[in-house]
Amino acid sequence: MISPARLAAYDTILAVSAGRMDLPAALARARAKLTDERDRALASEIATGTLRWQGAIDHLITAFSGRPVSRLDDEIVAILRISGFQLLHLDRVPASAVVDNAVQMAKRAGKKSASGFVNAVLRRISRERTRLPLPREPPIDLLSVTLSHPRWLAERWLTRYGVEAAAAWAEFNNSPAPLTLRANTLRMSPEALASALREVGVDTQPARFAPDALVVIAGNPLSTPLADSGAFVVQDEASQLVGLFAAATAGERILDACASPGGKTTQMAASMRDTGLIVATDIRGRRVELLARTVAASGARCVRVVHADARGPAPFRARFDAILVDAPCSGLGTIRRDPDIRWRRSEDDLASLAATQREMLAQLAAAIRPGGRLIYSTCSSEPEENQAVVNAFLAEHPDFSRRVPPTFERADLRTLVDADGALQTFPFRDGLESFYAVSLRRQEDAASFC
Repeated sequence: MISPARLAAYDTILAVSAGRMDLPAALARARAKLTDERDRALASEIATGTLRWQGAIDHLITAFSGRPVSRLDDEIVAILRISGFQLLHLDRVPASAVVDNAVQMAKRAGKKSASGFVNAVLRRISRERTRLPLPREPPIDLLSVTLSHPRWLAERWLTRYGVEAAAAWAEFNNSPAPLTLRANTLRMSPEALASALREVGVDTQPARFAPDALVVIAGNPLSTPLADSGAFVVQDEASQLVGLFAAATAGERILDACASPGGKTTQMAASMRDTGLIVATDIRGRRVELLARTVAASGARCVRVVHADARGPAPFRARFDAILVDAPCSGLGTIRRDPDIRWRRSEDDLASLAATQREMLAQLAAAIRPGGRLIYSTCSSEPEENQAVVNAFLAEHPDFSRRVPPTFERADLRTLVDADGALQTFPFRDGLESFYAVSLRRQEDAASFC
């Protein structure tokens, strides 16, 4: 009998590889068919791990079969990938069970004639897993094959940061991401949250940089009563640093222009002590619904959720003290948490994404009051979406200039700010996903530039 978890992982990989869904959506669909929580967890582990190591696994399939994966049926590629991951990275699963399941899956997929091929390739991988033909040199092959990153991205990182940093970045992306929480300080402090979680069997430790962040080291907070209490939000530490960089203060009027799922929105509401006003917008209907649920759970009353397109003309003019533009981007800074991004994105995507980002900034700039600030952020690692977008905006808007929020002048956070005053986190330096943010202040006498 084929393991339900492996079938779910197979369906997930097939959907992602075909471009029909991203990993979170495909996993959600597959997991919904499983009744056992252990099967759900195993399906997630197999699918996520397979996408992390896809480059290396494809290299081995080619080496041991003599055929590139591009010449194999999609169903056979998916079966070989998930099975190869299990053989190489899940020691608790008997190799014989993995191979037998793979053969049965090939027959189930209507590829009975390929079952012998599947059996032979996987047995070869199993026999030779202590001496796999994976390159260590040259560095580009180490990163793109052995450490399983797209060649174009590996070349960029090698050029900008060198071999040691690029390899450390790739290894970071291939490691499981911890579960990180942000204490909702509208309800309780980080210390109080840590204590409350400890009482229900969840151990945490403070994060390195973000003041309200707790990293889970044991237990599952999502299965406790606290999960529905609004006491915390699941939010990556680098994302929390962007919310902190926005420097929201009590009584301000803030527009959060691309707000879903709402982590930064509710973080700013807490920083404002639930006073003033936050207008939180998103364009996609389901994302607006998710945003509204996040806001409601937090207990924040200063937030108004609006369905709006940040790419269109600003619905307000010279009204806001601050606007946060957490722009749609490539997501290349979040590969550790979303491993499918490395295969779904291409270098050609960057120019079109940057064009949209520049358009958003130009449209929303008009809604900033004189003396107000425009905070631009991405979860991208690439300069086309970060420095280049900001430089182009500043060249066209001389009434704006870079400013570092006072909080980030502190010694413990200043290391995260670059020479231009932008927040930028790096896996190889900070142990965090790669996020970028810059705060652009509009001069007090800006009316003449409107």
